[in-house]
Amino acid sequence: MNRRSFIESHGATCNNWAWSWSFVNHKEKIVIFGAWDRFTKGNMTLIFSEDWNINSKGRKRPGFSQSREHIQLIEEKGYKLKTFAMKHSYANKGESGPARIKDFVPKLDTQYLTRFGRHWFASDNEISIQIAEEVDEPEKFPVGASKIISVNSFERDPVARAKCLAHHGYKCAVCSFDFEEIYGALGKNFIHVHHVFPFSQVKKEYLLDPIKDLVPVCPNCHAMIHRTRPILTVEQLRDYLKTRNV
Repeated sequence: MNRRSFIESHGATCNNWAWSWSFVNHKEKIVIFGAWDRFTKGNMTLIFSEDWNINSKGRKRPGFSQSREHIQLIEEKGYKLKTFAMKHSYANKGESGPARIKDFVPKLDTQYLTRFGRHWFASDNEISIQIAEEVDEPEKFPVGASKIISVNSFERDPVARAKCLAHHGYKCAVCSFDFEEIYGALGKNFIHVHHVFPFSQVKKEYLLDPIKDLVPVCPNCHAMIHRTRPILTVEQLRDYLKTRNV
């Protein structure tokens, strides 16, 4: 079964089968989004972003307006969100045309929509356990093998941490939480340090600037920053908290 047959078997359609990544069944009030593996982190998938309006060559993506309308159907008209997993093909890397699908899973999952600034994510609302400082690098492990957790060496480097905290202090850059204010001596000089660039984008010759590239964040905010792919920026999470009056 190809993608079109799969979508049509659920009564959904789109404007163009070549470039659409979202589909709608108005009769049953269902919107279906393809969930790319490269935008999936744990149980959350980035399915739409305002940043996707223009491609790398400065041209408007033809599927953008349709998907934006589908997002509005979910947010404003009560349409249910469903997704199916898609595996991205890198065979045509560098091209500005529609993303290529290597494979997909012909199964729909009921999801919930969450917005962070200019980005919309689909999730199943199940508990997702993740260590905030775990390096976001996909790995394969044989059945029964123990997983070795790698951590971001830039965040763990004691000299870099010291320089970062000497400049920024020990309050969370997102929510301003101060461990010493709440826990007294027990919380003195305790805070996580977050590396602002995704680890996968760091080059071998990269020279860390502890003041520009590292920022203090509490463990809660650190975990939320790393909960999505791509990861949220400090500013995005801070703005999101403001919308929730936290």
